[in-house]
Amino acid sequence: TSHNNLNESKVVDLKSQLDEKSLSSMAVDLNIKLMKWRLLPELDIPKVQGVKCLLFGAGTLGCQLARNLIGWGIRHITFIDYGKVSHSNPVRQSLFDFEDAKEGKPKAKTAAEKLAKIFPEVVSEGYNIEIPMPGHYAQTPEKMKQVSETLDLLEKLVQEHDALFLMTDNRESRWLPTVLANKYNKICITVGLGFDTYVIVRHGASSQIYDDKTKEDRLGCYFCNDILSPNNSMKDRSLDQQCTVTRPGLSFISSAYACELLVSLLHHPLGVAAPGYDPEKEKNDETPLGYLPQYLRGSCSEFDSKMYISKAFPNCVACSEYILHEFSNNRDKFMFEVMNNPDYLQKVTKIDELLPADGEGECIILDDDDM
Repeated sequence: TSHNNLNESKVVDLKSQLDEKSLSSMAVDLNIKLMKWRLLPELDIPKVQGVKCLLFGAGTLGCQLARNLIGWGIRHITFIDYGKVSHSNPVRQSLFDFEDAKEGKPKAKTAAEKLAKIFPEVVSEGYNIEIPMPGHYAQTPEKMKQVSETLDLLEKLVQEHDALFLMTDNRESRWLPTVLANKYNKICITVGLGFDTYVIVRHGASSQIYDDKTKEDRLGCYFCNDILSPNNSMKDRSLDQQCTVTRPGLSFISSAYACELLVSLLHHPLGVAAPGYDPEKEKNDETPLGYLPQYLRGSCSEFDSKMYISKAFPNCVACSEYILHEFSNNRDKFMFEVMNNPDYLQKVTKIDELLPADGEGECIILDDDDM
């Protein structure tokens, strides 16, 4: 051996063996790889782990869903919520504890911090954002300026993420995220809870990518089965009426289904435009993980879950071309109209022209609790 070879230094990288974060990441990856090696050769691990998820709501559903997502090794999770941790939260919302409630910490940022403690490799942020909503007035210059800045931030966040989950505690707060998901053709999944029932809706692809010949096959969004504009549901309600009262186990069941639905969807070649399972068809598209439902409704009292399918409504107050056109062409002016007069949505989408003027053919409005 020459003198030069004797003086050469050798470096051994022991990070993967000694660094706790690296060991944690390897353990998580190994669990997913075992699924692929032993049970599911078609599992696309890079695609699943690379998806960026934006969670609207960091409460009961948001916390449980985030735990499910990191179980699949998903490393990019962002929370949006305007609430603070209260003393009733920690027993139902798995990312919070008593100290968080004692200090009244903001839910979104706290959830992101706790998620990073559970899985250090996660890239998680929380945004304390009040979502602009129909019927929640914006009339002062200060409020209008705030709404405009919030819209800028929300559009940026939606563009940066691949999948949106809508899990807020009222109907009107899901409207703007639905509009943005349609505008940017993002995967969008809504989860809603009643006392002992849940509903999960996988929104269809953007109306922009469908022509007149195929539009009838576009799947509906959360709002497509309703002809009424979302309004201020908190108005004239007592505190107990404003709170979501639901059986504790329901959030775990529904958030797990929502997570598995995303993972299945990622394995369909059409992605966001994938057709939904139709119980009336003899043969349906499947992914390596099984059926791909579009509309799920389940019940704890009956211990069942049923699959449905919902087609897009051309006059939908959230995902129709009417809304997309108005929002894209004059965003701020349109939003102020909607916030200060939610019935404006029915005018824009021409729903008011479809309704009988004399009240004949009245609709019965059913909440999830009534279904």
